[in-house]
Amino acid sequence: MAGRRLAVVSCHLERPLDDDAWRRFDALQRRRPGGFGVVALIRPPDQDFGEQEGPWLERARTAAARAPLGLHTHWTSPTHARPTGGDPAERVRREAAWMRERGLDPLFFCGGGWYTDAAVRAAVAELGLVDCTPREGWPAAGVLPTTHSPGQLARAVVGPLPLYVHAYFHDFDLLDPRRRTMLGVALRLLGRRRRPADPGSLAK
Repeated sequence: MAGRRLAVVSCHLERPLDDDAWRRFDALQRRRPGGFGVVALIRPPDQDFGEQEGPWLERARTAAARAPLGLHTHWTSPTHARPTGGDPAERVRREAAWMRERGLDPLFFCGGGWYTDAAVRAAVAELGLVDCTPREGWPAAGVLPTTHSPGQLARAVVGPLPLYVHAYFHDFDLLDPRRRTMLGVALRLLGRRRRPADPGSLAK
């Protein structure tokens, strides 16, 4: 890793069944700005809140056909990511199993609201997922830190840029025309300064 100038990009699909958010993400993932295959970090549908499995599976499979897929657990509700009770690690195991039973193979994990604890980290390792929850550091076995939000990326690409960049955004960022334009420009500039990397190979 030393001396290599590499970057990866991921999206937290917070609203996978929102038609407008999906349309924007779908278009961006197909476009591959900067040459980046955008990793889709997705939460399963929450049927307690009326989210339907069929449309979710169609969209998840579409995203997985273009780039690696990851699990993005929301422990409380679609709009409240961090846990407020229960066993967070058990939910990670349950959601990974649910996806795999339906033919999806999540390779990555990022805790909703950036939440983690020792039991969650152990579950992620046990499941063989690469953990993207850390917010700083270098890729290592089983870990691919997430380093730059859209705003941080927009500032970084016009100044000194770290050797390793893992840029992320949320699908709802794409609903705002200003943020959508800023992200597209930032990713194109990032692609000129850093070679798009295979996310899985960085975390081995």
